[in-house]
Amino acid sequence: MSAIQRVWFDFGGVLSPPIPALFEQYQVKTGLAPAVLQQAIAEVAAELGVPPLAPIENALLSEDEWGRRVGLALQRQSPPADISRARLRRFGEQWFAGVQANAAMVEAARSLHQAGFAIGILTNNVVEWEPHWRPIVGLEEVADLIVDSSKEGCRKPDARFFEIALQRAGLPAAANLLIDDLAENVAAAAASGWQTVHFRSNPQALADIARLTGVVALAAGHPVAQGEPA
Repeated sequence: MSAIQRVWFDFGGVLSPPIPALFEQYQVKTGLAPAVLQQAIAEVAAELGVPPLAPIENALLSEDEWGRRVGLALQRQSPPADISRARLRRFGEQWFAGVQANAAMVEAARSLHQAGFAIGILTNNVVEWEPHWRPIVGLEEVADLIVDSSKEGCRKPDARFFEIALQRAGLPAAANLLIDDLAENVAAAAASGWQTVHFRSNPQALADIARLTGVVALAAGHPVAQGEPA
């Protein structure tokens, strides 16, 4: 029997499409090339001496103020970026418009829940974005714990963030499995004693989840213990 009792899914890049794909979708909506937008985001963070998305993922800035600063950074570029189609001060609303969940990982969460595992979401996210991203995932009846960086003042890969998640779960570290697409987050979780899956593709992640939990997360959402007929 698996020692894992709770499986934590990252949102961005696991339950959602890959982050590069989200930047490409945003370019279609606004005309802002990913490299151009990422440079502006990095400049805003550098002014505060923190990693690129930490100003909003740790709620150091409101979405409105962060968007204002990103807009100014874009206009300082040479040549100035055209931001006429971008609603930067309501960034999350435009960023998530039309975004669909990674159906394979959502179904994996449902399958694991059916098989008796507790499900959580461990996410670096933004206070003002919650009304936009949670409906995309649609796991309200499955995920009973959501630990969100913007509500805790720290974020992955900070060790404190994993400690907070353990306190909420009430479980030893080894009873928790994190599925995350960023190597630095996976390494930090492992250093804190968690079990981990580094998400690189749906087939690879599903195979690793099955190996660690003993549950084959079928696309139809019906859990089958390994060794049983499908």
